[in-house]
Amino acid sequence: MHSSHLLLEEPIRMASILEPSNSTFFPAMTRIVGTLGPNSRSVETISGCLKAGMSVARFDFSWGDAEFHQETLGNLKVAIKSTNKLCAVMLDTVGPELQVVNKSEHPISLQEDTLVVLTPDQDKEATSNLLPINFSGLAKAVKKGDTIFIGQYLFTGSETTSVWLEVTEVNGEDVVCLIKNSATLAGPLYTLHVSQIHIDLPTLTDKDKEVIRTWGVCNNIDFLSLSYTRHAQDVRHAREFLSKLGDLKQTQVFAKIENVEGLHHFDEILQEADGIILSRGNLGIDLPPEKVFLFQKAAVYKCNMAGKPAVVTRVVDSMTDNLRPTRAEATDVANAVLDGTDAIVLGAETLRGLYPVETISIVGKICSEAEKVFNQDLYFKRAVKYVGEPMTHLESITSSAVRAAIKVKASLIICFTSSGRAARLIAKYRPTMPVLSVVIPRVQTNQLRWRFSGAFEARQSLIVRGLFPMLADPRHPAEATGATNESILKIALDHGRVAGVIKSHDRVVICQKVGDTSVIKIIELED
Repeated sequence: MHSSHLLLEEPIRMASILEPSNSTFFPAMTRIVGTLGPNSRSVETISGCLKAGMSVARFDFSWGDAEFHQETLGNLKVAIKSTNKLCAVMLDTVGPELQVVNKSEHPISLQEDTLVVLTPDQDKEATSNLLPINFSGLAKAVKKGDTIFIGQYLFTGSETTSVWLEVTEVNGEDVVCLIKNSATLAGPLYTLHVSQIHIDLPTLTDKDKEVIRTWGVCNNIDFLSLSYTRHAQDVRHAREFLSKLGDLKQTQVFAKIENVEGLHHFDEILQEADGIILSRGNLGIDLPPEKVFLFQKAAVYKCNMAGKPAVVTRVVDSMTDNLRPTRAEATDVANAVLDGTDAIVLGAETLRGLYPVETISIVGKICSEAEKVFNQDLYFKRAVKYVGEPMTHLESITSSAVRAAIKVKASLIICFTSSGRAARLIAKYRPTMPVLSVVIPRVQTNQLRWRFSGAFEARQSLIVRGLFPMLADPRHPAEATGATNESILKIALDHGRVAGVIKSHDRVVICQKVGDTSVIKIIELED
């Protein structure tokens, strides 16, 4: 993978750097996934997050019960109605996550160069010398010299809340470790991560299945974030499970790559998954620090060429407690955008952070600035070369629509679609202008009742860079001709005008199907 594709478009004028950022209806083409939790679950705060640019709400079941998350989701629905901003729902599984259990919830201080015992006996009280864990197989998985990390939010840059352990002895089911740095663990649960060691637990646990079967089905989740995905079979298993749960057969499965085992099988996982989440938290301590950026660039490139969303986590950790990101974090966000990332996940920054709305706003502004210097021309050429010839019919049409939009300097691309696939393929070629994905519902029946599809497809566009969905009137079929198509187009153009992305005399590229023929049209708006 040649590094030249990251070159910025020249020239960058110093004056443009000094100009204030312009806010628009679309804060950025890159999407923002916000994790809702204790500090971001009120209607007022969620409304602020939506206005700031959050397009996907993530519900992390590593903590909190279903009732807590249901109340938060209820507030999200109220906020969506009041702000008139669409938002998709992502359920994040716990997976084979190892945890230290602190029933007393008292802070535990661990001192450097002292010993601590990890025991599967959860009846024992957590102390500075003994930490109960929720996994009885740790002693069989590790050996002397192995590395273990423990913390509530592992190694955010401050090592005072996470601890690094080195295994010194295995004693029956207990594991004795040397503490490598002093730290204070706070709260009822801490994550335990064993570096580069296979943990013999299922990726989709019984607890995860129960949450999906109840909370997930009840709320028609749009995305399943499959934590600790290690093999392509993990994705197939999750998809098979979802297929038996009614409407959840439409739920997209995003594989969360969190350890070296998932990295080894990345290509096969990418082929099976609907998208990839690069979970740089655990992966960042499983890999040597100097290797993390290489994985990010290689993984995002592969996702881009496959036309599947690439999502990056852990970008502005310091904003959990601070109003501004560090200079390095701001640069990291921009580089993720320049790499081709579709979406940014905010975890602790919005879940328990002090400034959830401000965090989303600042990340959106950084993304927007990076998009202005994204080398689209080089990216487009690379994508076309990668796909090769002969292209499929749909790939040829969608790439041509992007090329036409660039050539005529269009302000907007409008794509009529039923499955959302055509719109995603347009987004794959990273046009510099927004893509309005007009989803035409299809009639479906199970022989007992009729219903319209389309809501899932529209919401699932909200994690794809540059795609902005709109659900059309179900009485207008996707292959309609004449007056019905013109009617939908007028509504779409009016929406674009209200959004502020198009105005009189602007050019708009339209990609649609007329009968059995795919058509690309270029129109110029009248006064």
